Amino acid sequence: MAITLTQEEKSILKNVSIPPRPEVLIEFSQEAKKPEPNISTIAKILHSDVGISAAVLQVVNSAAFRRAREIDSIDQAIMTLGLKRLVPLVKAVALKATVGQDSQMAEFWDSQTEIAQCASVVANALKKPSLANHAYMLGLFHFVGVPILKQHFDNYDQILSLAEESGWDCAATEEMKLYKTNHTTIGSLLAAQWGLPKVMVYVIYYMHDVEGIFNSGELDQSGLDLLCILKIARHIVFLKNNSGEVDSEWQAVQEDIMDFLEMEYEEMSDLMLSEFD
Repeated sequence: MAITLTQEEKSILKNVSIPPRPEVLIEFSQEAKKPEPNISTIAKILHSDVGISAAVLQVVNSAAFRRAREIDSIDQAIMTLGLKRLVPLVKAVALKATVGQDSQMAEFWDSQTEIAQCASVVANALKKPSLANHAYMLGLFHFVGVPILKQHFDNYDQILSLAEESGWDCAATEEMKLYKTNHTTIGSLLAAQWGLPKVMVYVIYYMHDVEGIFNSGELDQSGLDLLCILKIARHIVFLKNNSGEVDSEWQAVQEDIMDFLEMEYEEMSDLMLSEFD
């Protein structure tokens, strides 16, 4: 399983600015990978970046983690979650802090955070708790190609307008026509560069290329599970924010998802409705 780039994509990607990992993330990753990481050193590293440390606490205290007590310090976050769960969270919030955090992108990141939280809850609802953390990070990362392309192409607003009118499946096709690449390719490359699990890299890449994906062998079991979780979460958030409108992205994949998850319409409807409580 590998991501294949066309010559046109390789050419244009040379000029697309994919932000580097923040220095604090590099230091954090180096310490976390040691055989015996120093918790005090890790706390000190995270404390050195106010934005990232604040964002980590916000995520840890979000509904996705359902903590009885509020965690009010990085030290508590480390001790409560452990490094295995903290590492993906730090990567996710570092990305959010690095890519497009101006006022124009505030609504975008609010939406991605909502999808991320919903994806985590859906993973648990589908009795796949081991995927909840991956689902959260995938929800936050999966559309990162959008702000990157927006920064690079002056006419990208027309893609945003098309997506709002006809959905992102259609917009991704138009991106390929205009730019010889699209937000899924850029997003998957950034995910790989940042060292996200390979399964997430591939789910992001195939996010809109879903025709036949459940039988193609391009994604393994975990990848297909995460794709289902992401699509369900995106649909739930769409319904919350666009009452009465048709979600073309969901219509294109709902039958395959229900077949893969062995769910009936009533079961899926109950899952969707439970997220509105």
